[in-house]
Amino acid sequence: MTDPERRSSVTVRIAGEEHTIRANAEPEYTRSCASYVDDRISEIRSQGALVETHKAAILAALSISDELLRAREELERVRKEVGSLATKLARRIEAELAAADSE
Repeated sequence: MTDPERRSSVTVRIAGEEHTIRANAEPEYTRSCASYVDDRISEIRSQGALVETHKAAILAALSISDELLRAREELERVRKEVGSLATKLARRIEAELAAADSE
């Protein structure tokens, strides 16, 4: 996804404005991120209220941040669950091996 030695410039359109972004990421990844932000801003602006572009951008940033934090919490929950299951499985395998050795 990224190459710390290689920066590229990509022109994207967000909320009707063109922006040139310099990033270490692949251009297609940068375009994908910009598209995601643009879609979120469009979604907020389409909800009926007349929201200024900069306020819609702030609301979009808050919405995306909420999504990120919830995803992090879910990832941590899944990691703990997988760790617990792995520990139980390892104990079960050890018990089976010990039982097989004692036969």
